[in-house]
Amino acid sequence: MAGLDEMLGGGFPRGHVVLATGLPGTGKTCLALQFLLSGVAAGEKGLFLSLEEETEALTESARLFGWPVEEALRSGGLSILRLDPKETRGNLHRIQSELPRELRQLGVRRIAVDSVSLLNMLSDDEPSRRATLFALAAACRGAGATTLLTAEADPRHPEVSRDGLSEYVSDGVLLLGYRPAEDGHRVGLSLRILKMRRTAHLRSVQPYVIGPHGLVLDARAVDFGP
Repeated sequence: MAGLDEMLGGGFPRGHVVLATGLPGTGKTCLALQFLLSGVAAGEKGLFLSLEEETEALTESARLFGWPVEEALRSGGLSILRLDPKETRGNLHRIQSELPRELRQLGVRRIAVDSVSLLNMLSDDEPSRRATLFALAAACRGAGATTLLTAEADPRHPEVSRDGLSEYVSDGVLLLGYRPAEDGHRVGLSLRILKMRRTAHLRSVQPYVIGPHGLVLDARAVDFGP
C-alpha cells in the first residue's frame, strides 16, 4: 500500500501477523487483496483465506482495481481458499489440524484472512474462539509467512475489534477509520498504526483514499490527531 511502507519504515516485518480492523467500507478486503498481489508482483506466493466473499466476487474486486488476478491464479502465484461459514465443525477441524500442513505444501510467503470476525463466530464459547484464533496464527507463523488478518471493529468502540481477541494474537494492528473531511461535509478515511512489534513506526493518524488502483495513503500529510 502506497504510503504505509513509509510509515512502517520498510513494510510489514517478515513473519509478522498483522491485524487490520475497521468499520464496514473502510477497505479491509481491498487492503488484503492489495497486500497479496503486491507480493505476487515481487515473486512471493500468496493465499487468500476467505470466510466472507466467494472466489468470483474476490476476483471481480481485484479486476476492478486493475490487478492481474487471473494471471496470478493461473500461474499459482495466488491461491484462494474459501471456508464456508455453514461448515462449522469441518472448518474448525481444518484450521486446527490440517491447515499447517496445507500452508507448508503451498509454500506461501503471504497470507490474508478475511475475516477473523466470522471465524470467531464459528465457535460457541470464548475458550473455543481463542483456541481457533491462536491455532490459525500459529499455522501462519509456522509456514514462515507474513499474514494480514482483517476484523470488523466494534461499532461502539471502533478502536478495537468486535471480538476483542484478535489484537492479542497479532504482532501489529492497523486501525482503519472514518473522519470528517476538511470541507466538513464529505467523510474521509484515516489510518493509524496502533502497534507494530520490532519497528520504529510512525504513530500519527494519516489520510488515505480508495482509488482506481487500490488504497493510497498520504504518509506526509499533517497529522490528523487522535
